[in-house]
Amino acid sequence: MAKLKAPLMSLGASGQLGKALVFFPWKGLDVVREYVVPSNPKTALQLAQRALVTAAVAKIHELQAKAAPVFDAEDVTAYSLWGSIFATPRTWFNQAVKNWIDVEVAGKSPIIYFNGQETQTTATDARMKIYRGEKTLDTLVAAKIHLGVSKTNLIQTRDLTVIAGYELVIGAGDQFTGLTVGQKYYWQCRPVAADPAEGAYSGIYSFVAT
Repeated sequence: MAKLKAPLMSLGASGQLGKALVFFPWKGLDVVREYVVPSNPKTALQLAQRALVTAAVAKIHELQAKAAPVFDAEDVTAYSLWGSIFATPRTWFNQAVKNWIDVEVAGKSPIIYFNGQETQTTATDARMKIYRGEKTLDTLVAAKIHLGVSKTNLIQTRDLTVIAGYELVIGAGDQFTGLTVGQKYYWQCRPVAADPAEGAYSGIYSFVAT
């Protein structure tokens, strides 16, 4: 990259010249560099990676377009909250897509979760349900809700009932108890170890016990 004075006999220049040179301002200077066409290598590994990204994005768009239940603002917030716990925070979209890819690469079945909600929020009866958008329907066998007072320390667990199709629920008799009224709690859906969808986590949701 070369610095210029009065480029092209003008006070300033920008843009390409005959697909040979590119003139542009940089940090207050007029500079020029060789015209370069960005490469777009299509190795087998790169094509496979792009296919994973495409599949994850397609699943998110599919769930956003459903009539009901739908991937909504609360799910965006939940994935955002999960993305915020890492050393390099991620957007909700990047977190959802990254998890899908990570699970696929690990040889498991990825999931985009949606319409997460609390059906009961009392200190003696807290229950949740969430829906799953699986790569292959009904691959998930067993999952739990992990709950805690910190988004990074979800230490209590309850089994979810896996309903064919989409729904995962905590039913009566499996609820969380012994919560503190007025305390904010965080929860996340996670398949159990060795499940076909192991590693495919939901976003992190929250509620205040009543």
